[in-house]
Amino acid sequence: MGMNGLITSESVTEGHPDKVCDRISDTVLDAVMEGDPMGRVACETLVTTGLVVVAGEITTSLELDIPSLAREAIEEIGYTDSAFGFDCKSCGVLLAVEKQSLDIAMGVDPGGAGDQGMMIGYASKETAEYMPLPIMMAHRLVRELAELRKTGKVKFLRPDGKSQVTARYVDGKPEAITSVVVSTQHNDDVSQEEIRAVIEEQLIQRVIPEELMDEKMVIHVNPTGRFVIGGPHGDTGLTGRKIIVDTYGGISGHGGGAFSGKDPSKVDRSATYMARHVAKNICAAGLAERCTIHLAYAIGVADPVGVHLEREGGPDLDDAKLIEKVRELFPLTPKGIIEYLQLRRPIYVPTSAYGHFGRQEEGFTWEKTDQADALRSAMA
Repeated sequence: MGMNGLITSESVTEGHPDKVCDRISDTVLDAVMEGDPMGRVACETLVTTGLVVVAGEITTSLELDIPSLAREAIEEIGYTDSAFGFDCKSCGVLLAVEKQSLDIAMGVDPGGAGDQGMMIGYASKETAEYMPLPIMMAHRLVRELAELRKTGKVKFLRPDGKSQVTARYVDGKPEAITSVVVSTQHNDDVSQEEIRAVIEEQLIQRVIPEELMDEKMVIHVNPTGRFVIGGPHGDTGLTGRKIIVDTYGGISGHGGGAFSGKDPSKVDRSATYMARHVAKNICAAGLAERCTIHLAYAIGVADPVGVHLEREGGPDLDDAKLIEKVRELFPLTPKGIIEYLQLRRPIYVPTSAYGHFGRQEEGFTWEKTDQADALRSAMA
């Protein structure tokens, strides 16, 4: 059954330039959701050395101070020192924001989808989070890397960083982790030998379970040998450029739509969350070892134009009947999804880094498995 061979996934810290943009965009979105839950937001951000550009379509009754929101987000990430080449106080903030197109609004206002497209949800029973092992390990590495920096346990760390994890799969199950890559931005006065020793001891050995370490597991720490220049000073960032990091690490397909900065009327975000919710409940019900859900929408049309399901493992079922039960138990219109998952709330900043799935924190309603019993009974 399923996959065999080496499968790799990556993740990045909140200080990665693309994730700085996701954070700013979702900070603007949360500000609107808090004061005007029916507001429309499609907020895109670009960052580079000393500059933030916020653009997009925002329709709201609020008076937003977007430059202050951007600076607060940058400060919380940790870019507070001009020596980083980018910091919350000295960076310029340019705005190019308009209201949502009336042509789009006329399709969305009655409850239709905010755009056409395909949305994909995935779940796997290989981890407790119903997520692929490589992406979960990659997320944990960079999240812990950020904690080592923020708590001051490791003084030489700077905000930018990446991880990559490769696992060997046998008959669809992860058998061992064969390689780990960690790249971390650092102060100029620290040696690569010290960086490697600290990262191996305080990060990799703590995060990667010993029983999953292959006896020949390869570790790369800062493979180029130096990572002082990073963040927006080292590379231009854009909202929505880490869609595989945000989802399943490449193991599943992807519809192509990014999430950050989009209010829930955009099915790129809300329908992908629902597709994940459905797939996870199917696995939690014991109806599959792995499950993929495809939803497709037409702009201005409420009901999905396509619902497709793929399963691996589990009992022998009529998939057409399972799709029928999914339609009965889960609302799949934009309005229904928004109400069911309680998406018109300021819950989006936490999603801007370390993945949108596999998390049990407050606000991640799409991660609940509250329909597993109903699905199991319906297919009995």
